[in-house]
Amino acid sequence: MRTHLSLTGSAAACALLLAGCGGGDDPAPLPQLSAATGATLSSCADLGARFTAAGLTITSAAAQAAGALTVAGTPIAAHCLVRGELNRRTSPQDGQTYAINFEMRLPNAWNGRFFHQGNGGTDGAVSQAVGAFGGGPLTNALHQGFAVISSDAGHNGAQNANGAFGVDAQARLDYGYQAAMKLTPIAKGLIAAAYGKGPDRSYFGGCSNGGRHTFVAMTRMPEQYDGYLAGAPGYRLPLAAIANIYGAKRYATVVDSGANAATQAGLSTAFTAAERATVAAAVVAKCDALDGASDGLVQDTTACQAAFNLNTDVATCGGGTTTNCLSAAKKTAIAPIFSGAVDGQGRKFYASFPYDSGLGSGGIPFWEFGASLNLDTGGVGVIWGVPPANPATFNGPNLALNGLIDDMLAAVQATNATYTESALSFMQPVNPTNLATLKNRGAKVLVYHGVSDPIFSVDDTAVWYDGLRAANGGDASNFARFFRVPGMGHCSGGPATDQFDALTPLVNWVEKGEAPASLVATARGAGNAGGVNAEVPAGWAANRSRPLCPYPQVARLRTGATNLESADSFSCQ
Repeated sequence: MRTHLSLTGSAAACALLLAGCGGGDDPAPLPQLSAATGATLSSCADLGARFTAAGLTITSAAAQAAGALTVAGTPIAAHCLVRGELNRRTSPQDGQTYAINFEMRLPNAWNGRFFHQGNGGTDGAVSQAVGAFGGGPLTNALHQGFAVISSDAGHNGAQNANGAFGVDAQARLDYGYQAAMKLTPIAKGLIAAAYGKGPDRSYFGGCSNGGRHTFVAMTRMPEQYDGYLAGAPGYRLPLAAIANIYGAKRYATVVDSGANAATQAGLSTAFTAAERATVAAAVVAKCDALDGASDGLVQDTTACQAAFNLNTDVATCGGGTTTNCLSAAKKTAIAPIFSGAVDGQGRKFYASFPYDSGLGSGGIPFWEFGASLNLDTGGVGVIWGVPPANPATFNGPNLALNGLIDDMLAAVQATNATYTESALSFMQPVNPTNLATLKNRGAKVLVYHGVSDPIFSVDDTAVWYDGLRAANGGDASNFARFFRVPGMGHCSGGPATDQFDALTPLVNWVEKGEAPASLVATARGAGNAGGVNAEVPAGWAANRSRPLCPYPQVARLRTGATNLESADSFSCQ
């Protein structure tokens, strides 16, 4: 039986696990920030002429009619779309031309708020600036009247191939944190030019790498934003990537005979869809009722990790048992992935992953058997490692299957005369358990994370939040709350209630002092306006709802309640 969230207690481990452990701060009552007030867009086409800044080029500013964009079938109101670039330059390392490209959407009828959208993956594309969250969103920041900015974080799609932009020292830093810092005053200046005043309230948010961007903004720009909304925050992304490569190495020891472990299809034979479904079913059988309701959702994640044992709760193949089982060799290979990746000396460098109902989800093969061979390796080898590998000849699967974990850990901590910041510096938040500056301003933090996320562990986010609580006298809930989403995969999907609006509760907390006691989340069954989630179990109501509870609380069935499809039957305890 594995130990949930087991950690070493040394100062060195603290630095590795949390990029520094913060100290406490004053428990005095926190300031209440005032509500934003709206304004009307003065004009659109001439914004490029009315706002200038060093290094800024506005390439277009064009009015967008109401309904040009929609969310869940609902028209988004008329707005101005501004596109531009910042700091065009030629790299001294690879000779490529780089710039921070962005788009900003400014509503004609503005609510007085600014939303900085952090994007996913390794960036490299200007995603539509709408500020969307969760599975099949029914609303987004632009729909609610925010001015929204989105960027490629300083490199384009071609430069993203095989992590090639990592050869350029400045592109690394822009991706890590500097692009967001440079765009913040640009965005606020554009808003002031458009409406005659700057934003009354500013928010930063995103999921996955966008969640990492949000954690970085919390620590590097605590005075610039009033609310921070982070989903599935890969806040220790280089270490999470190496942990995923560690998983690939474990899987490679038990692939089918004749399978090519250097491909996603071959590596996936180590833990097939049927085998993952078997383990998921065993988790549900053992843990479903721990929250008081047998409903296919494991709400009490922490209790489940203490109760579930892979060796004894999943049948071992052999002796006539050939289905709904795992071989002893596969159990031996897979268990360490859940208990947490370790280096060559057996020291844990990333968090455990919980056993959960979403282990059979369709998104897992891409992350565990594909990204581990290609995306994560490109990050470690080219974007973060010092010195970077040559992207033209770099072979990701070869690094994953034959490289040493210790060498990878050393590379992401290394610097030299050209690459003067290590990846653990430019990619990770600075001392993320010390949020005193934003806290004492009255700013708020809301974090959510799928329990079945296969790439960024919800346990890692719990480690951060436990550290934040410890740094604040044991309770950080007056300015930061963390919500686990049972069954949900990476940012969305899985057998989960994954549709929820987290932005409105954050605004109400920041501007009205209404702390979110829970978030109401809904399944996306047949007919859902935001898009159907094919992984909603057939036995659930199409609109099943649940409260998402602030950690460490758990949604438990109310005494006497019988309707297992309604959030009203559950309370956070």
